[in-house]
Amino acid sequence: MLKDLNDIERFLKEREIVMVDLKYTDLFGGWHHVTLPASHATPEVLEKGIGFDSSSIPGFKSIEAGDMCLFPDPKTAFIDPFWDESTLSFICTINEADTKKPFYRDPRSIAEKAEAYLQTTGVADRSQWGPEFEYFVFSSVNFEDETHWQSYRLDAPEAHWNSHDIEIHGSGLTMPPKGGYHAIPPVDQYYNLRSQTVKYLQEAGVEVHYHHHEVGCPSQQEIEVVLGPLARMADVAMMVKYFVKMTAQENGFSATFMPKPMYREAGSGMHFHQHLFKGDQPVFFDEKGSYANLSKVALSYIAGILQHAPALLALTNPSTNSYKRLVPGYEAPVNMFFSLANRTAAVRVPKYANAPLDKRIEFRSPDATCNPYIAMAAILMAGIDGIKKNLDPTELGFGPYDQNLFAPEHEDLRRQIKGLPVSLNRAFKALEDDHDFLTAGDVFPKDIVRTWIDYKLKKEFLEVRNRPHPYEVALYYNC
Repeated sequence: MLKDLNDIERFLKEREIVMVDLKYTDLFGGWHHVTLPASHATPEVLEKGIGFDSSSIPGFKSIEAGDMCLFPDPKTAFIDPFWDESTLSFICTINEADTKKPFYRDPRSIAEKAEAYLQTTGVADRSQWGPEFEYFVFSSVNFEDETHWQSYRLDAPEAHWNSHDIEIHGSGLTMPPKGGYHAIPPVDQYYNLRSQTVKYLQEAGVEVHYHHHEVGCPSQQEIEVVLGPLARMADVAMMVKYFVKMTAQENGFSATFMPKPMYREAGSGMHFHQHLFKGDQPVFFDEKGSYANLSKVALSYIAGILQHAPALLALTNPSTNSYKRLVPGYEAPVNMFFSLANRTAAVRVPKYANAPLDKRIEFRSPDATCNPYIAMAAILMAGIDGIKKNLDPTELGFGPYDQNLFAPEHEDLRRQIKGLPVSLNRAFKALEDDHDFLTAGDVFPKDIVRTWIDYKLKKEFLEVRNRPHPYEVALYYNC
């Protein structure tokens, strides 16, 4: 769309752009923005960087040294379809205000360093990634958090609990519990909403593979994108979340990527498909591979992910709600093993991706509460560590297991397999004990683990743990 910033004035004039919006990501995955009038968005201004107070941004700097600068990446430019005034958006990197060096905690810079570190190994020179985006759409969302009142209520027209309500529905076309997978209209009431979202995304340069209704009733959706380089796909992840939420709001709905918004229904993950290439050659494929045509490098990469999975979850599943999704019985992986086509595995080898260039793995545990730059960089570093150490997943007890481990007849086998952390606090402990693989090659800052855990522990884990739960009142009020 835009070759470089020197071309911006011509571009703004030709497209009749009124505003230029600069978006950037904080350490924990929140998106922020600042907007310039198009008349002020000259190459001279943008190339100097736009100053901002990073002490107000979670995970960045303290107030006495908060000045930093935003530098828009021309490759990320897209027309933002949600603004009343014609607006060109950029995703930015974050640099020091004085030296203009990349800020060491900028998530985009960490993702780019992980990609550069892969090249130093000599095993591969690029990785390809494809996040899956699962989310719910609701017609109304209400919640309260007071000393004497804790509640939330979610609703959607297609929900089975609205089958009796003539005002809300009245057509008899409600969706049964866990009955949403690939549902067809008129039961699927969100096909136009998804199509509009995908149309916007494609116009903004995001290649979409497909969209469909997911398992969860009511209103769980999925959009899957075409694979691309790590840092670019982290940008895409931020864009998809933004476009999904904004399109929903534009149509009178509310969208959430919360991993487990409803009890007894499917949760929403962000599975990461991934594979490595050296030049044009796929690194993960071996026609003579001992399992699923996977190369020894691919098996070691899988072993690295599974070996470090407990620590990874502190970064890929960094919310208290994440662990309400990671429970048996909902296709959410709770055990550390790999398998061909088995959706109960933490690492799945897609059976349909059997051509050499398509051979890949899918890490199924993560969810969208992660910072995608941090999450994908961490997963890559875990895989690289497995390759460097020549780890063997079978020797480490990680499978492959092709059985449905939730089936009663496999209970003994299930007990032999290591489980993932069952809470955010346990994931924090695993990360404290196992994070050297992240700091190899100075990809992750050495102080990021402490900052991450301290912030999440204080702001989220303890705040949730210390609150009485409504179900506790039902259980214990009459003790």
